[in-house]
Amino acid sequence: MTVRLAFSLAMASLWYRRRVLALVTLTLTLSITLLLGVQYLRTEVKQSFTNTVSGTDLIVGARSGQLNLLLYTIFHIGDATNNIRWSTYQQLQEDERIGWLVPISLGDSYRGHRVVGTSEQFPEHFRYGRDQKPELAVGEWFDDVFDVVLGARVAREHGHQLGDDIVLSHGGGRTSFSNHKDTPFTVTGILAATGTPMDQAVYIGLDGLEAIHIGWESGVAIRGRTVTPEQARKRDLTPETITAALVGIDRKVLTFQVQRHINESGTEPLTAILPGVALSELWRIMGQFEKALLGITAFVVITSLIGLVAVLLTLQAQRRQEIAILRATGASPMLIAGLHVIECVILALAACGLAVVAGAAGVAGLSPWLLDTWGIQVGLRPLNAMEWLIIACVPAAAFLVGLIPALQAWRGSRKQGLGHVIPE
Repeated sequence: MTVRLAFSLAMASLWYRRRVLALVTLTLTLSITLLLGVQYLRTEVKQSFTNTVSGTDLIVGARSGQLNLLLYTIFHIGDATNNIRWSTYQQLQEDERIGWLVPISLGDSYRGHRVVGTSEQFPEHFRYGRDQKPELAVGEWFDDVFDVVLGARVAREHGHQLGDDIVLSHGGGRTSFSNHKDTPFTVTGILAATGTPMDQAVYIGLDGLEAIHIGWESGVAIRGRTVTPEQARKRDLTPETITAALVGIDRKVLTFQVQRHINESGTEPLTAILPGVALSELWRIMGQFEKALLGITAFVVITSLIGLVAVLLTLQAQRRQEIAILRATGASPMLIAGLHVIECVILALAACGLAVVAGAAGVAGLSPWLLDTWGIQVGLRPLNAMEWLIIACVPAAAFLVGLIPALQAWRGSRKQGLGHVIPE
């Protein structure tokens, strides 16, 4: 009965001071929304990051560190230490333990976007996210030597549509003075947005990558030796080398055996890495910043709770008559003190509820913009255990900080009567 009475009195007191406390609740709601937003975005970005490639058991490239191999094959950052011979790739194709191979060749760019030379095996076997297949928003995958498929962000940034002609540049920089202007490509497809590095890549066939380099030496076109597209189509465009290969193993239990066999290969120095392990290591290196950001946001919530306490302490001077009446009607000092704690917890719970609603609305509204503008895939999902724990910590913290005005009210109510103060 006492708890119900205390709750009723607390609700009545909050409603009477609703204008002042609404501002405090708004501040607390915004800070909790920010805290939940950072945690939610952190979880989603990590999930998107680790799902950049899925279903690929091994990545094979020239001898190097696993992070470097991962960065230039999947994220298209940096350059390979060396290429691997086409004959080595063919030997891997003959390995009965390997189910499929996707060749990857890098080296050129289009206005700062990496050009990825590959084969028809790429759309067939490459997966990202939760085993999602790269899908075309419009058009079809390259079929001719000079067909090109653009990532969603590349097409959007440069306003390309199907049928447009583009000229690729030699080298991976944003600015290049060596352009393959004699052999333009035609846009035949545009990828749907994926929230992965595919959005910023340009895909052509291995034969197309070979064709544009006919008559080039050391990154320079030799006058009189370059060819037209018609002449290039008549040439043997089998590559001599590729940058790397994505590998799928039929029997997953043999993955480590195949990895060891490739790493110990006597044909040429190779490195085979497990993409999941390399992604985890890369995230561990990059994850310190987001943890610091989460800590800073937690301090924002604590500051808002302190502001709530300051407001309640300030309002105590206006509640002397109310407390005096309660004492005169038989309310104990403990009940008076409990009112302040209950009020703090109620305001915190209200702020948490509003923060969850505001956060869900924000995610639903901003997720398309984040995917289109920043390439970050954030979807609306139920809160996980960590996010529920964060929400639970807010009313618990409100209970603790509410003890400050409660203690002061308890001490004051012991001395306060109806309209006067009882001397000590």
